[in-house]
Amino acid sequence: MISIKSNREIELMKIAGRINFETHQLLAKNIRPGITTQELNDIADAYIRSQGGIPSFLNYEGYPASICTSVNEEIVHGIPSKRKLKNGDIISIDIGVIYKGYHSDSAWTHPVGTISEKKQKLLDITKEALYRGIHEVKAGARLGDIGYAIESFALKNHLGVVRVLVGHGVGTNLHEDPDVPNYGQKNTGLVLKKGMTIAIEPMLNLGTEKVYMLDDDWTIVTGDNKPSAHFEHTVLVTDDGYEILTGDE
Repeated sequence: MISIKSNREIELMKIAGRINFETHQLLAKNIRPGITTQELNDIADAYIRSQGGIPSFLNYEGYPASICTSVNEEIVHGIPSKRKLKNGDIISIDIGVIYKGYHSDSAWTHPVGTISEKKQKLLDITKEALYRGIHEVKAGARLGDIGYAIESFALKNHLGVVRVLVGHGVGTNLHEDPDVPNYGQKNTGLVLKKGMTIAIEPMLNLGTEKVYMLDDDWTIVTGDNKPSAHFEHTVLVTDDGYEILTGDE
């Protein structure tokens, strides 16, 4: 069931989104060679709670941490650990925040120190793909418009589009209807309505679109072990466009 948010619900989601954005900004300042992904998790957990929020991911379907930290070929759901980041890595950080019962969901991929030209291009194109998808959002548009904008831009730039993982609705649950694929055809799919809140989240790979899961039953990696990037915003559908609820750089 797809929910249309009231003005009160939207205001609560905006607060959840602000906390999410500020947490990302804080982590960006701490990403450097030598820091562990567990240290980043602990920084995020402390900040979210200091702002009156709760980490959405902690214990969600058994997930054991407050954020997801996915490095290099890891696409999503990487579990924070004692692993130290190295110069040349890229790290995707996915954060969910609950504020008074309402969720926000956002992901960003960051360079660690100095990265290769190919990795930088991957980050730039994936971020641009996110915004190309977001720019399609308005009441009366269709989900296929979003997916087509993301997929066509990614394929034009010779990147693999992850298909088995998709965006989603957001609200009182972290994952709600509808699914928001990163592929599709124009003028197809669900019609967007004012008051809907959705997470748009392209995941693009330097190589194949194929993926597999590690033995931890969480971490999803690329089928050829080439790097992947992930960018995500929670977005409100408005009459004439959209509002990003999880901040904007």
